[in-house]
Amino acid sequence: MELDRDLATLQEVRNLVNAAKKAQDTLKTFTQEQVDRICLAIAEAGEKNACLLADMAVSESGMGKYEDKCFKNYFASKVLYDYIKDMKTVGIIGKDDVEKVWEVAEPVGVIAGIVPTTNPTSSTIFKAMIALKTRNTIVFSPHPSAAACTKEAARIVHDAAVKAGAPEGCIGCISMPTLEGTNELMKHKHISMILATGGSALVRAAYSSGKPALGVGPGNVPAFVHRSADLAKAAEHILMGKTFDNGTICASEQSIVAEGCISDQLVEELKKRGGHFLTKEETEKVSRVVILPSHGVNPKIVGKTPQFIAEMAGIDVPKTARVLIASLDGVGPQWPLSYEKLTTVLAYYIVNDWHDGCERCIQLLELGGIGHSLAIHCTDMDVITEFVLKKPIFRILINTPAALGGVGATTNLAPSFTLGCGTWGGSSVSENVGPKHLLNIKRAAWHSGIPELPAGFVKPRETASNSASVEPDSLNINEKLIAEIVAQVIKSMNK
Repeated sequence: MELDRDLATLQEVRNLVNAAKKAQDTLKTFTQEQVDRICLAIAEAGEKNACLLADMAVSESGMGKYEDKCFKNYFASKVLYDYIKDMKTVGIIGKDDVEKVWEVAEPVGVIAGIVPTTNPTSSTIFKAMIALKTRNTIVFSPHPSAAACTKEAARIVHDAAVKAGAPEGCIGCISMPTLEGTNELMKHKHISMILATGGSALVRAAYSSGKPALGVGPGNVPAFVHRSADLAKAAEHILMGKTFDNGTICASEQSIVAEGCISDQLVEELKKRGGHFLTKEETEKVSRVVILPSHGVNPKIVGKTPQFIAEMAGIDVPKTARVLIASLDGVGPQWPLSYEKLTTVLAYYIVNDWHDGCERCIQLLELGGIGHSLAIHCTDMDVITEFVLKKPIFRILINTPAALGGVGATTNLAPSFTLGCGTWGGSSVSENVGPKHLLNIKRAAWHSGIPELPAGFVKPRETASNSASVEPDSLNINEKLIAEIVAQVIKSMNK
């Protein structure tokens, strides 16, 4: 019998989840050595196939750069493995002999992995690695425009894991992704947790599914350039971050906020490195093709080159242009390019001083990036400290490309393609998601003694005055019950 696409997807989801549940029942009995051997196999397979998967992702989705997606896949394989390989995730993972508390790691179960079109293969390798490191199994729901490359990435890591001893079905992927299929996956009775990376609507759906979820919000990342910055290095880092994979990482720079006293010099440094500044008329044309009336980014330009965007907008730009830069006077609907742009377009603001820069950055974050990330190019520690203490974000990236620093490639943050935004950004986690977020921790605690009250802490109770009759309300519950029974007996005797 041939099923309609939606029914076929629903059946496929159920089959994949049931297989993952069976696999997890076996995987949860594995030792740390067995788990680590599986993770090494995943890392080696991801590294070996990094360029193959990068080519598939670019060809299928039409987004990003082949070379940068090769790096992403390598990062999600080798770099991630090196970071987590010595992490304890099985059995007793902590002993405090002084406080007499033990911590024991347990898996959460079967995970639903929601994969974005911007980072399809790297996110799949990353999520599979951290899932199996913690003895969980995972079923992926790919974006429809990157379904084939996501499925191939899942197949590659699954086969490598099974060859290393993992049970069949430990990593699954929907081959015919639909909205109904994703909803079925997230709400399936055997799914224990959702690991969601994608648009705001999808993340909200994950949190509304009734299951524990780790989701991330949007990143409208400002890059503030202070007068103390090395301007040549700041310009290079900003363009490096923004152009990496054509701006598809959610931590990529979206706006430059520069102090007026160094703006002219910064502009020249940006131009030297391929920053193409738009005229007012060109800005209006680019705004119309980059940002939709709903203020969301136009999916047709996500991860595209400046030349592609210019052609859509009907303007001419040099072949050497790496980024289109639009000078703006404000933030909000009147200035569409002040919103998040997952492509090679930057907004540019001039402020009087770092105090005004602070306010402008907050305005941009409040527009759509609270909790995510902010870059600051500065050598004045007092100013850096003010930004660190007062900005409503959880990743303050100092003198580094935001896109690469945010995921932990150019900083010592945990390597991750799921960047939590905390409660400020509607997320349940405020750091880079890793294996520790996919563990249940049970604790064994020994008797440590009974706390003693200070002398004289307990005051004498006030007693009722002696009286021949005591009101029922002053009696305790047992006395009340006895009084009611006696009253009923007396009443029955008088009849």
